[in-house]
Amino acid sequence: MFNKGRYVTAGIQKEIPIGLQIIMWDLIDKMDVPAKDYLQVFRLSRSGGKQIVIHSQEEPYYLESYSFDPEMFRGSVVEAKVFVIDDGDHCTMLLAEEY
Repeated sequence: MFNKGRYVTAGIQKEIPIGLQIIMWDLIDKMDVPAKDYLQVFRLSRSGGKQIVIHSQEEPYYLESYSFDPEMFRGSVVEAKVFVIDDGDHCTMLLAEEY
């Protein structure tokens, strides 16, 4: 899963810095789970001036939290919910409101 063509929506291109997009793809690639769910969820928020990324899936259960220096993303901190969906043919990263 998640090793096919990868696409992002217009909302992702507009709202999420490319560096953060790359980090989310990388977090999916490096997951240490027996199986990856077709739906990966990222909650992006701010805490103490840091970019917080909470990555989760439902089956099997997975939850990890990461903190990044916003300077990695030109100083911007993003607050959003992002889905990454593997539909079998390709993988798409989209904002939750684009679903």
